[in-house]
Amino acid sequence: MTNIGDLYDQDFFLWTQQQAMALRAVKKSNLPLDWDNLAEEIESLGKAQRGELGSQIRRILRHLFKLEASPAMNPQAGWRATIRDARVEIEELLEISPSLRREIEVVVRKQTAAAAKLAAADLEDFGEPPDNIKARLDKGGFTAEQVLGDWLPGTSG
Repeated sequence: MTNIGDLYDQDFFLWTQQQAMALRAVKKSNLPLDWDNLAEEIESLGKAQRGELGSQIRRILRHLFKLEASPAMNPQAGWRATIRDARVEIEELLEISPSLRREIEVVVRKQTAAAAKLAAADLEDFGEPPDNIKARLDKGGFTAEQVLGDWLPGTSG
């Protein structure tokens, strides 16, 4: 079993969840601590990391949709750079909190609609039709592997 102090360094998200649960469990002690707010604050640290994961995944999806849907060549290098940057941010987050990795599939599904809506608006702002975004959504969107891997629209894989 992992030492709880070691867990802090190995998986911060999981540590926050366990610590919040432990605080709530020992709440009945006579120690003069604000148990509920302490547990909520610790838990919120983990939720912030989950929120960061969602934000970065939405960022990647938004640019994947645009790369696949837009024929414009000029912005594509910037979109690819943004995707690569967000992927690095996610890898760093997963190093700190590996237990977030098991939430990736769900987060990709949850963020797909918002990312598609943002990408469609981006394209419309530049006079491009968002039809190809709807077509991708009709095919099920992008997979977690496509979001986090090296894949980009127009490449094999």
